[in-house]
Amino acid sequence: MPKVVDHRERREAIAHALWRVVEQQGWPRATMREVAREADVSLGQLQHYFSSRTAILTFAMEFAAEQTSARVTRGLTGLDQPPHPRDVLRVVLTEMLPLHPDARATSRMNTAYVLEALHDPELREQARVGLDEGRALVERLIRQALTHGQIPADRDPNIETDLILALTGFAPLLELGVITPRAALAAVDQHLDRLFAPPAM
Repeated sequence: MPKVVDHRERREAIAHALWRVVEQQGWPRATMREVAREADVSLGQLQHYFSSRTAILTFAMEFAAEQTSARVTRGLTGLDQPPHPRDVLRVVLTEMLPLHPDARATSRMNTAYVLEALHDPELREQARVGLDEGRALVERLIRQALTHGQIPADRDPNIETDLILALTGFAPLLELGVITPRAALAAVDQHLDRLFAPPAM
């Protein structure tokens, strides 16, 4: 049993090393040798755990998704129980945007993952499935809010779901300094306020 734990810990350490290389140097420079150097292991040791860059990237993205989910869960514990769907969506959105170091590392990995997936059919399908699952979660929240009268009944849940997901498009604008974190959060809050505002009498 200890060997399994050690194996998982080593894979997570390598994933963190990949995150750091991507964040500091970009995906094109994230070679197996560079990741091994950053993880402080030999290239042979790295290849024992991962056979290719694609294999490391796939695991690193799965691990990143777990970390994001854990941060969202922690964020939700600070809300009223049961939490209002507006607050849940805000926590989810803020954890998907590069607004703090952990989320920034995840955001840059997401960018690398999508770019790689465009040219790799297997990765493309994995990415599509992951994004479909994320979209389904948001749509479920929207539909529940509609059912409970927290969103005006005339709103289309599919369109509102897509508009919520479109807010994650702030990521490159934040990364490149086109907008500030404060501006991104203001836009998120205004959109959510409009979505959950009662219909005009």
